[in-house]
Amino acid sequence: MRSFQRFYTDAAAAPYDDGYAVTLDARPVKTPGARVDLTVPTRPLADAIAQEWADQGEQVDPPSMPLTALACTAHDVAGPRRQDLITAITRYAETDLVCYRAPKPPVLADREQEVWQPLLDWLALTFDARLDTTTGILPIEQPAAAKQALTAAVARYDAMHLAALSSSVHAAGSIVVGLALIEGRLSAEQAFHAAEVERTYQIEQWGEDLEASQERETLMRDLDAAERFVAHLGGVC
Repeated sequence: MRSFQRFYTDAAAAPYDDGYAVTLDARPVKTPGARVDLTVPTRPLADAIAQEWADQGEQVDPPSMPLTALACTAHDVAGPRRQDLITAITRYAETDLVCYRAPKPPVLADREQEVWQPLLDWLALTFDARLDTTTGILPIEQPAAAKQALTAAVARYDAMHLAALSSSVHAAGSIVVGLALIEGRLSAEQAFHAAEVERTYQIEQWGEDLEASQERETLMRDLDAAERFVAHLGGVC
């Protein structure tokens, strides 16, 4: 979404039914899709979103308001298109980043094993979802039981948590990393390093170009927003 002229003076959080609304000059913010009032279940999250609006200058810059974006996604996508979103998230298991390992050089292979295998072990213990790994480039068929277990794991989240999970999974290219972040197994910084194992190695060898730098900044921003969003919700549901 493009920037637009600021049209309000005050941004605040206000009680609303069984949650809190984000208001601009005492009027609730509307979501861009469904055009419903932007509400969230906890005061800390409402306050944090209101602060994003309060921090804007003469121009409102939507990319600088990631918590607002996640809350809008919860209302406009995770609620009305819940099953579609669950399917899209769990589909990442078929080509998950952490399941495709580099056969060489040994330094990179060892690093991937060190960072990724504990996450796969955690996934198996936590959700009974055991994913296979490969050093080939062709997609492998993951066990049906694992995919079913992941679908069940994702389906237990409410719309707010589902929005944060979707964002982190898409950003990292991994349902494993995304779930670990939302569940508190990884911090945003740790999730970033897990998602960037290969690129970090490449940068160590040949340096970092502007495009890669910008992509890494975006990834860190998205993971940090998802972590803060869930923290303001009070953790996982």
